[in-house]
Amino acid sequence: MKKTIIVYGTTTGNCQEYAEKLAQKLGVSDVKNVTDIDADTLETYDNLLLGTSTWGAGELQDDWFDGVEKLKDADLKGKTIALFGCGDASGYSDTFCGGMSALYDAVKDSGAKIIGQVAADSYSYDDSESVVDGKFVGLAIDCSEDEDKTERRIDAWVESVKGEL
Repeated sequence: MKKTIIVYGTTTGNCQEYAEKLAQKLGVSDVKNVTDIDADTLETYDNLLLGTSTWGAGELQDDWFDGVEKLKDADLKGKTIALFGCGDASGYSDTFCGGMSALYDAVKDSGAKIIGQVAADSYSYDDSESVVDGKFVGLAIDCSEDEDKTERRIDAWVESVKGEL
């Protein structure tokens, strides 16, 4: 695997927990809160796994407001990027994992290869800005759902991206 970092923003600790879980499953040692990195740091990695939780009406997690600017300031051309987002499909069914869309919007025209899209039809939710052409732009993690289903989704996603990292 090429040089890889997992960057997350978290308020309650859920997104950090899933970032660390993904790191363990992928064998990635660099896991950082977005507040602890800058554009220059991002440029030193070949692969970026970016994660956020969703707040309010589909809002990006607070740490990422400045973090999105770091993404835009970094030269991401030629890098591989995978996204993951935490949400609550039962409590916030109309904005499920919507925060992930802001990360996607920040990197989609950067020249990076975006991998790890997930079919949206296996989730129970009403709407999400993070769905493009029937797929989530990354791994959608439902923090309110049965843990077994979440673990299977994580394992399937890890298998789908690890060959491209």
